[in-house]
Amino acid sequence: QVQLVESGGGLVQAGGSLRLSCAASGSIFSINVMGWYREAPGKQRELVASITTGDRISYADFVKGRFTISRDNAKNTVYLQMSSLKPEDTAVYYCNVEVRTNPLPQLYRYWGQGTQVTVSS
Repeated sequence: QVQLVESGGGLVQAGGSLRLSCAASGSIFSINVMGWYREAPGKQRELVASITTGDRISYADFVKGRFTISRDNAKNTVYLQMSSLKPEDTAVYYCNVEVRTNPLPQLYRYWGQGTQVTVSS
């Protein structure tokens, strides 16, 4: 089993910054893709950013130039630095990791518990 612990959410004014962290632990052989999703009230969960083992990064258009994703493989941790926050960025943010729990190639996806980000205008 793999556990994900998120931290760093909170309340911030428009234009401010927050940094989210997500640490993975448990039965981890290797981690492939790490990513962040968000879910706003009344909307579907959407991908914000992702990063592969080889540091190939992808961003949703609505965060390009404002958010930065990074990972620390030694700590099994993924970060999301959010700057120039807007009220429309208000959502619950979830980390998601793609994990191999043993040397076999099968991958499993796990979700964090979610952390609330609220941006006031």
